Amino acid sequence: MKIVVLDGYSLNPGDLSWKGLEELGECMVYERTPKELIIERVKDADAILTNKVGIKREIMESLPHLKYIGVLATGYNIIDIGAAKDMGITVTNIPAYSTDSVVQMVFAHLLNISNRIAHYTNEVKNGKWTNCPDFTFWDTPLFELSGKTMGIVGLGHIGMAVANAALAFGMKVIAFTSKEQSQLPENIVPVSKAELFKRSDVLSLHSPLTPETRNFVNKEVLDMMKPTAILINTSRGPLVNETDLAQALNSKKIFAAGVDVLSSEPPKADNPLLTARNCFITPHIAWATFEARKRLMDIAVDNLKSFMNGGAKNSVINL
Repeated sequence: MKIVVLDGYSLNPGDLSWKGLEELGECMVYERTPKELIIERVKDADAILTNKVGIKREIMESLPHLKYIGVLATGYNIIDIGAAKDMGITVTNIPAYSTDSVVQMVFAHLLNISNRIAHYTNEVKNGKWTNCPDFTFWDTPLFELSGKTMGIVGLGHIGMAVANAALAFGMKVIAFTSKEQSQLPENIVPVSKAELFKRSDVLSLHSPLTPETRNFVNKEVLDMMKPTAILINTSRGPLVNETDLAQALNSKKIFAAGVDVLSSEPPKADNPLLTARNCFITPHIAWATFEARKRLMDIAVDNLKSFMNGGAKNSVINL
């Protein structure tokens, strides 16, 4: 089997091994692949592995040997699923590999906003504490999470794990979810979308990107939020209308936002969130801990091995 990895650098910048894939066949790994080189690089491939390089119908139609596409992520919107099904090409993804890492990032953002560790570290280094007449120094609001209401959009693996972490901090948890109360623990309460935005002190997004969820957070719902509210997005950038969020932050309609994802990545220089008040941005790294990437690599190898043995582990379509 000829295996081609189109954009392997983000998964493995050198601290992991491709040995598991190499043992399954002839394996070529490219760090990155521009659109104009996709077909040339995969023209003889039986299996393609890709993270962000899109595989559309016209590409599949030009590849007579292609039998398998492995997405090196949970989301698989970069693949033309209809075309793959039409041509009998198996498509797999990597579910639930980064749950613990993403939960960690949600609370890294939340704790940064509530305690401002980076800010105070810099202020101490700049002499603010040394030159302070008091034993203590602070110039931002500081607040406890205990007793606050955490709103969650989506209670899949990650959303539920965030809910459990919030409960451990002493927070109340409400959620916008398709699940009924009978399907949830008593201390996680399902609510309407409007109630979610009105009641949440912290709102954390954990929804897939669909036509229905695109711009889920917009001016209409941001106007419902408390002026002390915090928005956290570690899910998908386009869930949020970034212009509306920037305006809400700059006009103090909400207090702060912590985001790990943006609508375009890397962001354009004129993205309004880059200069918005109290907007804290990390460069899509919630998934990128060593442990999560190691799990992703192991699952990717296992998916392909299962396919080669006649199985369809983590297949996203029924052929």
